[in-house]
Amino acid sequence: MNATTGRFLYWTPRILGILFAAFLGLFALDVFNEGYGPGETVVALVMHLVPTFVVLAALGVAWRWEWVGAVLFFGLAVFYVAMAWGQFPLVSYLAISGPLFLTGLLFLVNWRYKDELRQS
Repeated sequence: MNATTGRFLYWTPRILGILFAAFLGLFALDVFNEGYGPGETVVALVMHLVPTFVVLAALGVAWRWEWVGAVLFFGLAVFYVAMAWGQFPLVSYLAISGPLFLTGLLFLVNWRYKDELRQS
């Protein structure tokens, strides 16, 4: 494996995880339009950011242990579909669980080729 492919394989799942956490964080911004007081707004913002914190925690684990991160991201994808099944159109499931599944798959590939990545 050449150095460019190795760097791509190492950084892609990590960057995708960061971008997905930022994407989820955007959904928390709707609390500012609800007309809450300052204390209620902070509580609502923290509540809306819980999924973002979960993804960031999974990313933190995956950064060190890729195979555990792959399992966590696969689990988050399945959990979302199971939790929200029947409430949204199919595109909603793909928009949330798709990137989680892809990130898990990339961490799994990264773990599989970890020794080759270190050599390149």
